[in-house]
Parts: sequence; structure tokens; C-alpha cells
Amino acid sequence: SCTVCVTLVMFQRNLTEFREDFAKAKHIAIITGAGVSAESGVPTFRGQGGYWRKWQAQDLATPEAFSRDPSLVWEFYHYRREVMRSKMPNPAHLAIAECESRLSKQGRSVVIITQNIDELHHRAGSKHVYEIHGSLFKTRCMSCGEVKANHKSPICPALEGKGEPDPSAKDARIPVQHLPRCDRSGCNGLLRPHVVWFGETLDSDILTAVEQELEKCDLCLVVGTSSVVYPAAMFAPQVAGRGVPVAEFNMECTPATMRFKYHFEGPCGVTLPPALERHESEAI
Repeated sequence: SCTVCVTLVMFQRNLTEFREDFAKAKHIAIITGAGVSAESGVPTFRGQGGYWRKWQAQDLATPEAFSRDPSLVWEFYHYRREVMRSKMPNPAHLAIAECESRLSKQGRSVVIITQNIDELHHRAGSKHVYEIHGSLFKTRCMSCGEVKANHKSPICPALEGKGEPDPSAKDARIPVQHLPRCDRSGCNGLLRPHVVWFGETLDSDILTAVEQELEKCDLCLVVGTSSVVYPAAMFAPQVAGRGVPVAEFNMECTPATMRFKYHFEGPCGVTLPPALERHESEAI
């Protein structure tokens, strides 16, 4: 029990100090990863049990897999889209959205830079979100390149009831002309999920915007990310490198923990709300 007490005292002292930095900050950058979504029950497809049928995400989330078997890849993404319909933003998403809305009335800014593709930040009410890995609910046409929001369920008639994750499930083998197609007049190209796959580069416009946000931030939070997926893994260490306080909220220590000023261990839905709630110095 003594170690628990020590941990609690450390947490409180850490939190008090963090709150002082939080009260002074004008531009807060919050970098979020799979850990935040996992607390909403979203499958992460990383580590133990991260399989869909007999595949791991990195087997299917590639341009090669899509050109080889677009039906299988669409089944996987259709399953993930449908799963998301039953998932809700958790207290971490809500605390971030509430903080952004509250601080904007004080002329302060909060920006969310997320590796997640589930749109839970949007659903929680966050406005200023950079989705560096794209979104499950956007498509991109392989012919004309148009990127479009798409919340249809099912995304096309042929995928209805498909995408069962059970390893014994049979592949649907949907003919390519019945997979999601572009509805721009005269196009009808094959659509793909607008997500960044393994082996693809991030959108350079989004990266440039993110770099600008990181250069002006005076406080940075890293929430639910293992700090191993590049380039996002470099964001917070870069910020810490120029002397800006960085706070990590995670279930465990990460390769970057030692470079940060604060580390709050535990579920983000528990540790984040008290860190972001209204500070007594806030007028509004």
C-alpha cells in the first residue's frame, strides 16, 4: 500500500505543477493515439489478439493488398465502420472537446493531432482536429481522386452483412464493379478508404499545418499513444526539445517518457479530465 500512496502523492504533485503550466498556456497541442480509442472499445488491431479473421491490420492496410484483393480489404474496413456505429466518445474525448470550447472563449487555442481514424474526436465536439492517418468515414476515388465524407451503412449494398471477423468466415469475393464506386457524374471509379496505409506517406499539407501548430504550441499533451509510429512519434520529443512542457497520459511508460516533463499513468478517461478541467484562474 505504501507504493500506492507514493504514486498518489507523485500524481497529485505532478498534477498541481501541470495545472500551473496549463493555466499559462495559450496554444495547447494534444496528440492522441490508439489508447484513447481503445477506452471506447474500438479494436486497435495492434499487439495480442489484434487479428481480423486470420489477418493482422498490416496485412490488409496496404496498397498492395487493395490492388490484389479489394473485396477483402473493403470487408475489413466495412467491419470497422460498422463497429464504430456502436462506439461512443469516452471521458478523455469529452474532456478534450470541452477544454477546446472553453478555452476558445478566452482567446486560447487547443488543437488535436490524432493518429486515430474513427472520428470520435469530432463526435465528442472537437472542432480543430488534424487526422494525420485519414478517416474510416471518408473515401477516395482511385480514378478522379475525389475525397468525400461517407457515413452510409452499409457503404454499398454488396457489403451488407459482410466483414464478419470470425476466422472461419468465408471471404465475400465481391466483384469489383459492386464494391463502393465514385458517384461523380461520368466517373464511377473504384473507391478506397481515405486512410494512410502502411508504406504510404502522410498528406504533406496536413503535415505542414501540424508542424506549424507544434512550433507555436506552449504546452503539449501526448494521450494514449505508444510514441513508436512515425512521424507522430517525433512530434512531442521535438516540442520538448525546444523547452516546452510535454505531459504524457498513457497506460505505461513509452520510449519517449524520459524526455517529457510529466507522465500520468493510467486510463486516459481517468487521468485527463482532472488535468483539463477549469483552472481557478480562468475568468470564464
